[in-house]
Amino acid sequence: MTPAEPTALIPRPLMFWTGVALTCAGVGQHVWMFVDSASMDYHMAMRGTSWTMWAAMVAIVVGVLISGFSVVQPPGTGPAAAPSPAVTSEADRRRLIGVLSFALMVDQMKPATLAFIQPGMRTEFHLSASGIAWLPTVALSGTVVGSLLGGRAADRIGRRATILIASLLFLGTTVCGAMPTFGGVLVMCALMGMAAGGMLPVVYALMTESLPPGRRAAVMVLQAGLTTTGGYMAAAGLAAVLIPLTGWRIAWFAQLPLVLILIGLNRWIPESAAFTAQRARTRRVPASTLFKHSHRVKTLVVSGYALAWGLVYWGFITFLPSQLESSHHHGMSAATLLFLSSLLSIPTCVVAAWLYMRWSAKGTMVAYAALTVAALLVLSLIGVDGGRPVLLTAVMLLFAGTAGVIALIGPYTAEIYPLAIRGTAGGWAAAVGKSGGAFGPPLVALILSLPGGMRTAAVLIALPMALAGTAVALRGSDPRAHATGAGDPTAELDAELDALMHDAAAPAKETAAPRTPEAEGAPGGDPDPAR
Repeated sequence: MTPAEPTALIPRPLMFWTGVALTCAGVGQHVWMFVDSASMDYHMAMRGTSWTMWAAMVAIVVGVLISGFSVVQPPGTGPAAAPSPAVTSEADRRRLIGVLSFALMVDQMKPATLAFIQPGMRTEFHLSASGIAWLPTVALSGTVVGSLLGGRAADRIGRRATILIASLLFLGTTVCGAMPTFGGVLVMCALMGMAAGGMLPVVYALMTESLPPGRRAAVMVLQAGLTTTGGYMAAAGLAAVLIPLTGWRIAWFAQLPLVLILIGLNRWIPESAAFTAQRARTRRVPASTLFKHSHRVKTLVVSGYALAWGLVYWGFITFLPSQLESSHHHGMSAATLLFLSSLLSIPTCVVAAWLYMRWSAKGTMVAYAALTVAALLVLSLIGVDGGRPVLLTAVMLLFAGTAGVIALIGPYTAEIYPLAIRGTAGGWAAAVGKSGGAFGPPLVALILSLPGGMRTAAVLIALPMALAGTAVALRGSDPRAHATGAGDPTAELDAELDALMHDAAAPAKETAAPRTPEAEGAPGGDPDPAR
């Protein structure tokens, strides 16, 4: 028998780089238009949309579509191709961790930049407070859609292909900095949000399948927390240096070199060997499996935890700076709070990673949920007019708790779901968390108008987090409890797919190699041998 050819990193490389070149040409034209607006103080709102801008936009759309199509494996190549080589050497693992961490940092810079461009954008487009509020709403809604689509795409076309498509969207949507209308900015930010939301859960799925058990969970938790902090700090640094010189638009164009570097590093982002082996079996697991029988409880638990974080972060913390400043008693600015949140994320995530690895995944998640609830309850007791030391401590604990929660939820979700629906599950969890940005702010704004104001809001927002932490403690899955012993990987994958397709424990099949009860989907076990 002729040996199977290994799966190519890019099935159609010439087509891929042609699309990238076409996209870069369109983006370059927008960069030139931005540079040419220097005589107008880089205000492009009055320039209108010229035919050259339309031609450049067409080039970008066509380029992204061509490159995106080129990274998807052609139908029917799965069974004929050998599985992608596993990441086995320590050097390969370190390189993969470095490249994917860089990808996550670029991913986190996109939503972080929104906070720094709003003042300049509001001035240039003459927007009211309600008008500029559409920017984060549309962008976060894009991340919700992107998380759902990206997570599902990861389970259908592959982890690597989905990451590359998100990177291509990052490249094309940098032209947000040249849009002459606010409507154009909203469209670009929605697409950019889709790319940002789509990459996040896929990276965690690929990390889970590429690194060996043991320190993998700690690496992923640390990666999740530090890249969030690094992305915010990078966006803040670029904004602080460049926006005073050329205005808000440069904040998008300044990220262009980082996106190009990410695309250039694609050769060091391998496809998951486990996903390639599964793809060869050509059985598709529907997304609805997340809500059926053995996975329903864990999906509800993960959803509640993610939603509770979204309400705290996008709802309560959004209004916290303005509430503190309105008291005129402590002199704490919004900038100070943002700086504290970034600074505290570093030790918080280090501790979370250590606890997750050395102690308990469930216990760590419960501990950070409890820390968040405790901080909210303290704020409900003292209000924004309380003593400065107690208030500062409560705010610091709140940021520490929420930073730990967001660092844990992605890696935890990737570890507790089987390979065939891991991307879908991660996308769902990310989408639920981001959805807090859609209704969290108006909900908290309504609560603030009630008697008690901030104190009432703190109590009501603490309730979902307390319930979520309790749900994790009582019904949450423990990744370590479902680890399997040595067995036949092919047989184990067949058992997993059978269990998922029938949404029940798969009956044991006759194999030459022994398998553990968990791998066979025995009663009381989680049919998840992929971990």
